[in-house]
Amino acid sequence: MTLKPLAAALIAGGFAIAQAAFAAGSLSAEAYKAEKNRIDAGYQADAERCSTMAGNAKDVCRAEAKGKQKAALADAEAAYKGTTKAQANAQIAHADAKYDVAKEKCDDLAGNAKDVCVKDAKAVRTKERADAKAGRTSTEARIDAAKDTRDAQFKAARERCDSLSGDARDKCTVDAKQRFGQS
Repeated sequence: MTLKPLAAALIAGGFAIAQAAFAAGSLSAEAYKAEKNRIDAGYQADAERCSTMAGNAKDVCRAEAKGKQKAALADAEAAYKGTTKAQANAQIAHADAKYDVAKEKCDDLAGNAKDVCVKDAKAVRTKERADAKAGRTSTEARIDAAKDTRDAQFKAARERCDSLSGDARDKCTVDAKQRFGQS
């Protein structure tokens, strides 16, 4: 199951618009509560729309709805609290939401293709989470974030090598180790 490009763009755009809107200013306690209620109502409508689907399409739809809700709630909290940590948590919520959707989409695949899909999704999530954490911490954390990203990308590359055999597999593994500084 693949999302139509327009639907994918709308979902991504919705995440981006919500994040930008809440990052721009702070919310009062009343506005925060109202926003949470609006987000929950939107989730209920999205979940109801998913109930008409079947199979993995339904699972992907549910993951999209839940991710949209979690990301929007985190954005609202970031706007309400107005702290760097809350903003980083919102960025992490967005990364986790995208990961959950990507992981569900991987369920349509089988074998090594599915394994590669999941590893790629994890690598993207790890990078986005690390970037969010690095944005609010010291140089040391940035170094750790870069290492975590490199490790996740290496695991994805190594998984791709598993689809090969013999010398091609060995060469692929050696190349991946060199590219990502692994031993």
